[in-house]
Amino acid sequence: MNPPGAPPTGLRDLARSSVRDHLADQALRLFDERGFDATTIEDIAAAVGMSSRTFFRYFATKEDVVIGDPGPFGEVVRDAAAARPEAETTWVMLRHAFDPVADSAVVANESGLRKMRVMMGTASLRARSVEKHNVWAVLLEPVVIARLHGSEETKSYRARTLIQAAIACLDVALVEWTLRGGSVSLATLLDEAFTIVASNSL
Repeated sequence: MNPPGAPPTGLRDLARSSVRDHLADQALRLFDERGFDATTIEDIAAAVGMSSRTFFRYFATKEDVVIGDPGPFGEVVRDAAAARPEAETTWVMLRHAFDPVADSAVVANESGLRKMRVMMGTASLRARSVEKHNVWAVLLEPVVIARLHGSEETKSYRARTLIQAAIACLDVALVEWTLRGGSVSLATLLDEAFTIVASNSL
């Protein structure tokens, strides 16, 4: 029999990463059903049989459940860009920088859709998403600059412009993917968004 206030035996037996994943899944379910602002940390903790204090061992805030630390995945995006063939245009390279995002959408389709629905409906999370993508932009900038010609000042300006345009394509594709309920792959929507921008550029 578990001591009063202790998590269920099954939860105790899970590895820390598994507990974190389970906690995130339950939190996203509640956010999706009730709304992010209407769901408390106490609600999330109760749903998985832990205390609110224990919740903070895995996430510093509710927002972290949805957005998380932007650095590690930003490094994955940067590395994907850096690994692209030198013969590719910068725009094509930036499209493929987001291949890991598209791949993760396939692996975590339903949780990814939930995360996007929650984020789209919550102003504070949309603001955090902008901050996350700004971190990605900083990580991508030296990779893009290395492919451009001209003065250092001009290259930096052009790189920032291209990166922000690429991130805008990612954001639009993610929203469209969510609105369509994942019926069209994120990779396809990314291809379309990047093509629309390229074909309509002046």
